[in-house]
Amino acid sequence: MNALIALAARRAKIVFSAFAVLIISGVTAYVNVPRESLPQLAITVIFTSVILDGVSPDDSERLLVRPLEDELQNLEGVRELRATAYQGGANVVLEFDAGVGEEQALQDVRAAVDRAKPELPTEALEPTISQVDFTRMPVLTVALSGDLPERTLLTLARGLRDEVRQIPTVLDATISGAREEQVEIIIDPLLVEYYGLNKDELFRIFSRSNKLVAAGNLDTGNGRFAVTLPGLFETSQDIYNLPIKSTDDAVVTLGDIAEIRRTFKDRQTFVRINGKSAVTVDISRRPDANVIGTIVAARKVVEDMRSDWPEGLQVSFPVDDTENITSRFDSLQNSVISAVIIVMAICMAFLGFRSGLLVGIAIPGSFLTGILVLATMGITLNALALIGLILSVGILVDGAIVVVENAESLKEEGVSPQDAYIQAAQPHGMAHYVFNGDHLSRFLATTILARKHGRLLQVPSNNSD
Repeated sequence: MNALIALAARRAKIVFSAFAVLIISGVTAYVNVPRESLPQLAITVIFTSVILDGVSPDDSERLLVRPLEDELQNLEGVRELRATAYQGGANVVLEFDAGVGEEQALQDVRAAVDRAKPELPTEALEPTISQVDFTRMPVLTVALSGDLPERTLLTLARGLRDEVRQIPTVLDATISGAREEQVEIIIDPLLVEYYGLNKDELFRIFSRSNKLVAAGNLDTGNGRFAVTLPGLFETSQDIYNLPIKSTDDAVVTLGDIAEIRRTFKDRQTFVRINGKSAVTVDISRRPDANVIGTIVAARKVVEDMRSDWPEGLQVSFPVDDTENITSRFDSLQNSVISAVIIVMAICMAFLGFRSGLLVGIAIPGSFLTGILVLATMGITLNALALIGLILSVGILVDGAIVVVENAESLKEEGVSPQDAYIQAAQPHGMAHYVFNGDHLSRFLATTILARKHGRLLQVPSNNSD
């Protein structure tokens, strides 16, 4: 360490150049490093859900929750298990200890759910297992509301969702507050009777329709090609043209005996903005993306599309992490600037202009170097990192003041400036301090700082003061 300090002091131009590179690189890293409110927590949370249409909450707890709990609660590393039974299904949330890996936890949960399947009702759908990722929480929510038809709001939200998904830093965009579309078929019983049909025959026709049929390949001897059969409904016209009954002269289609119209399923979620129904688009960013940059890009897409939207549509942003993150970073910048100004003013008053300047530039230089290291290691700037940087101000100020004050004392003994700073920066150099009556104020301040660092001050015994 002593040789490194001496080498740096004797290569001033190289040190100044390296310091300038660190400052420029630190500023670049500060501008481009991903920012978020909280760091990515290494907590494994697995979500298991089972759907059984029509089941009551009491029956769901007995038929769905208990078989899953019996198998999942015995898994190794489970910290907490929470189960919820509701109308139409149930879900189980497992939180594992910090040392349990994500892949291992998923494998254990899948194996446990497979063991519980024979105990579940045969009518229940296949259980779904997914990992809860806190980084996928929405960073921006765009709400569309106004006195417009529900289908219009849904169409606009889908267009916005498709455009936002094209942003490279956006992971996903989902729509909330909109009902799922469905086709409603109202059959006229008089027409059914007129054409000699019955309900059982209609049910059999519906059950055989809207299915994907794999017809295989046709080999002609000179080559082979795939054969496709149109079995899936793609438009409402396909439903109208569904053949119900045929004779030698005519074909009765579903459109001949029924009224077919597009509608929505019963509402499961409600979103209201200022008392009006709304449809929201929840935007989540990629784990390595800059939150502020992602939000700015999404807002730009919204502003570009607003010119084509109908009048009366109100656009709001109920969730926006920009304000929270920006306020924290502004607080960091203000803290650094205030610390630099206060420290430089005090040091210049007691140590002189040059010494105060040396102490002052140590703070932003160390901050930017730390941010550069975080960016190089792939760590985002978040609340915990900001707190650590702010707390480091005291350490930076203490060390810089002690070194500069010790160097000034050595220079007064006749040591050259270069050698004075070399000795002052070395561990053994902190144990030497010259005291006289003219340095009383500086001695008191430096004594407190030196004791914090565990240094001993030597005072000449022939000094009467």
